[in-house]
Amino acid sequence: MKTGVLLINLGTPDSPSTKDVRKYLTEFLNDPRVIDINPVGRFLLVNGIIVPFRAPKSAKLYQHIWTSEGSPLLIYSLKTKKLLQEALGKDYVVELGMRYQSPPLAEALDNLRKAQVDNIILIPMYPQYASSSTGSSVEKALEILGKWEVTPSVRIISKFYDHPLFLKACIEVAQQYDLSKYDHYIFSYHGLPERHIRKGSEHYGGGTCNMGSCCDAIGENNAYCYRAACFATTRALVKGLGIPEGKYTSTFQSRLNDKWIKPYSDAVITEKAQQGVKRMLVFSPAFVADCLETIYEIGTEYDELFRKHGGEKIELVRSLNDHPSWIAALKEMATGTV
Repeated sequence: MKTGVLLINLGTPDSPSTKDVRKYLTEFLNDPRVIDINPVGRFLLVNGIIVPFRAPKSAKLYQHIWTSEGSPLLIYSLKTKKLLQEALGKDYVVELGMRYQSPPLAEALDNLRKAQVDNIILIPMYPQYASSSTGSSVEKALEILGKWEVTPSVRIISKFYDHPLFLKACIEVAQQYDLSKYDHYIFSYHGLPERHIRKGSEHYGGGTCNMGSCCDAIGENNAYCYRAACFATTRALVKGLGIPEGKYTSTFQSRLNDKWIKPYSDAVITEKAQQGVKRMLVFSPAFVADCLETIYEIGTEYDELFRKHGGEKIELVRSLNDHPSWIAALKEMATGTV
């Protein structure tokens, strides 16, 4: 009998055209776990305001990062699937599904069904748990599996920010840079609305989150708190890299309004530049594959912002992509050896 491994990533438009970006954004933003408001309000907001205005702008940004092979996120995700298959061998069947767009989750799961796997391991490729990423991906996969006549055993890897090999891979990638060249280090994570954190706290932690020092350590009440997990990721990487206290900041990017978790990446970058920081290295430990948010938002927009306020250069630490230690981490997750 074979074991199926389903790698799940967020997704990407099929092309950088406005039409395909509009299609991607429409599916993504209509997910009730992403914009968790009244369904009628969400429909009007997404389809009447956000998508019509955002799609043309986002399409131009995707054009900046698109390669001759296509979307970097999809390219690296497919390479990861191939390398993990090779690492696991013939007793495993590895598939890749995107939560939004292609390759679709339904198709990836159907391939596992056709392979008659005895059990399935779901690995959403988001190190820190969040309802809008991990939760949504797992919910969709289980919805599809629930329609099968025969449902095999399922194991879910819901978070891995503290997995030793994940951290090892992040450290090895970072060590390719001369850390002594930089005045400050930013660990920039994807932002979320504060209400997502509070809702998760009410469900799992007894409503104990106050968006403050409660996130400075991981305990039984915040084991699935995204904010706490991000801070824990930073602490582990700082320790592994030997970065001194006072020389780094954990921040959150891609906010839509002032009710998202803080501190904001762009605000901290502006502040540090104004304080005289000249060279800055930015990590993105919430992303395992380079994408629009890393390549363009950090590598281009934040660099321009930093220079505008007196800095000299921001450099982006590349994501794990297809790094050998990342493949080894996924292999251990799949085999359950750690």
